[in-house]
Amino acid sequence: MSLKSIIRDLWIIRDEMRKKKKPKPGGAERKQMRRRRTKAYIAPEQPFSLPSTVPQSQWADMPPELLHDIIQRVEEAEISWPARRDVVACASVCRSWREITKDIVKTPEQCGLLTFPISLKQPGPRDSLIQCFIQRERETSTYRLFLGLSPALSGDMSKLLLTARKIRRATSTEFVISLAADDFSRASNTYVGKLRSNFLGSKFTIYDSQPPHGAPIQTNQKSHKKMNSKHAISRIPTGSYNVATVSYELNILRTRGPRRMQCIMQSIPISAVQEGGVAPTPTDLKDCLNQQTSLSPVSQGKKLLDNLSCGSPRLDLEHDDMSDPLILKNKAPRWHEQLQCWCLNFRGRVTVASVKNFQLVAAAEPSQNVSAAEQEKVILQFGKIGKDIFTMDYRYPLSTFQAFAICLSCFDTKPACE
Repeated sequence: MSLKSIIRDLWIIRDEMRKKKKPKPGGAERKQMRRRRTKAYIAPEQPFSLPSTVPQSQWADMPPELLHDIIQRVEEAEISWPARRDVVACASVCRSWREITKDIVKTPEQCGLLTFPISLKQPGPRDSLIQCFIQRERETSTYRLFLGLSPALSGDMSKLLLTARKIRRATSTEFVISLAADDFSRASNTYVGKLRSNFLGSKFTIYDSQPPHGAPIQTNQKSHKKMNSKHAISRIPTGSYNVATVSYELNILRTRGPRRMQCIMQSIPISAVQEGGVAPTPTDLKDCLNQQTSLSPVSQGKKLLDNLSCGSPRLDLEHDDMSDPLILKNKAPRWHEQLQCWCLNFRGRVTVASVKNFQLVAAAEPSQNVSAAEQEKVILQFGKIGKDIFTMDYRYPLSTFQAFAICLSCFDTKPACE
C-alpha cells in the first residue's frame, strides 16, 4: 500500500468521525450547563457508616508465639549490617510484627548492634567500641557518618547513620545533623539535632531534637519582643534541648602543646560510669514539632505563645537532679623523642598525624567513686586515616548522635586554640 493511499484513508476516517459528533446543544441546554459550572455540586445527605470489620494483612493473623519465635531466630542469625536489614523488614510488615520485633531487638548497650533509628540516641556497648568512619566533602561542607571500619574495607556494605551540614553565620557556626543524606530542614522528621559554636570557635553546644529520657525541661525566661500568633507558631523550636557542651582551652601563645578539650555531658550523670550505674536510654524517637503544636486547646496554645513571647525560643534542661554531670577530657598525649611529635595509642585505628586527633576519657573527683580503670577507659576516639576520611569509635555511655556531634566540633576553625 502506497503512502498516498494511507493518507487518503486517514482523511476519510476523520471525516466520518466528525459526522458522528452530536449536534451543539440548544439555548436551554447551554443555560443549564452554564448553571452547573457556576454552582458547586452538593452531595445528598446520606448517613455514612464505617465497615464493621477493617481488613488486615494475612500476616497479622499469625499466632504471636510462632511469630515471636520466627523473628527471634532472624535476629539471632544476623550479627552484622547489612544482613541486619532483614530484622527491620520484619518490623515493616504490620503493627503486630513491629511490636514483637521491638520487644526482641535489644539496645546497643546489650547487643552492640545498631538496628533502628532510635539506636542512634541510645548508649553504646560497655565492653567494646562501635567502630565508624566519617567522610568529609569540602565542596558542600557535608559530613557523613558510616557504620564500619573504613571505606576500603566496607565498600558498599557500609551503612549511612547520620549526615551533618556546616552552616557559617556572622557570629557562629552551626552543624545541622540529620538522618537523611540530603535533607537538613529542621521541620523534617529526619532532623535529630545540631551543634552551635560561639564567635571564637572555642565553645560548642549540642542541641538534641528531643528532651533526654526522663529529664524535665524549662523555657529560658528572658526579655523578648512580643510576637503575633503566626510568627510565634512558625518559630516554635523543632529541637533545642541543650544536652552537652564542648569547650577548647585557649592557646594563643601556642605553648601548651596539642588541643585541650572538655565535654560536659549535661544529659548523662557521673553515676553512669560508676559501678552499677545506668545512663538515660530513650525508647522511642519523638517528633518535638508535632508535640508542641499538638497543644490544640485554646488555653494551652495561648500559654505556649505567652511563654514564647516572653522567653527565648531555645529550650534548656532543668538540671536539679543532674548535680554531677559526666565530664569528659582528652587523654594527655606523650612526647615521642624519635618522631619529635605528640603521640597517642589508637591501636591501629589512626594512621595520619593531625591536630584533630583525640581520645576522651572520664574526668572524676576522688569523692565521686569512679575507679581508676574506668577513668583510663577510652570512651570516644577520633582520628584521621586519609584525605577527608576519619575514624570515630565510641562506647557507653555516649550515643552515636552525641559522639558524632563532639567529633564535628573538631572540623571548625580554631586559630586561638591551636
